Amino acid sequence: MKSIVFDTGPVISLATNNLLWILEPLKRKFKGEFYITDAVKRELVDRPLEIKKFKFEAIQVEKLIEDGVLKIADTDFIRQRTPMLLDAANGIFRVFNNYIHLVHLAEMSVIAAATELNSDAISLDEKTTRLLIENPVTMLEILRKTLHTSVSTNEKNLKDFRNMAKNIKVIRSVEIVTVAYEHGLLDKYITKIPDARKNLLESVLWGVKLNGCAVSREEIEQILEMEK
Repeated sequence: MKSIVFDTGPVISLATNNLLWILEPLKRKFKGEFYITDAVKRELVDRPLEIKKFKFEAIQVEKLIEDGVLKIADTDFIRQRTPMLLDAANGIFRVFNNYIHLVHLAEMSVIAAATELNSDAISLDEKTTRLLIENPVTMLEILRKTLHTSVSTNEKNLKDFRNMAKNIKVIRSVEIVTVAYEHGLLDKYITKIPDARKNLLESVLWGVKLNGCAVSREEIEQILEMEK
């Protein structure tokens, strides 16, 4: 069975842009399952339900879970593999003899779940974890430029993390809304304003960017050009 495991970020990004509803038709077109982990559910539902500002978003996500649009992946393998991934990832880069805390539990649980489920992809907006999976050398360069000092690498922990996260494909909320646009799911928002389709796509791309998706201005311009 095909599957995608979602991290907290993309779901929040869709929720804050009033686009959570696209997950159901996208899942039908995908012909697979959409999962979140128990750790992600705690961030999306359990904790926000205690905060008035975020309670309605939490209720919307809970409804998707109850309707089966999002399923919970929670197994012994995920619970055991998650802290291993967390320890390895947070023990890769070191400054002044201290390891840099880069990732959080929920993100690592997503990788663990995707590994067990042999998922087609994970949906993740966070730049750091994506670079650790796809290009740790670039992550090292960013850390050196940001911290303005030398950063050393624990090659064993990097190798362990890469082995546990191998073959993981990452998609961001920017790709999700682009696919929704391509399938006509956003057509109900087309207006009579000039360049309505371009303005629609541009608005949702910037909407997810400004709500946490790590996508550059240049990437947005490339997507707009390709979707002409």
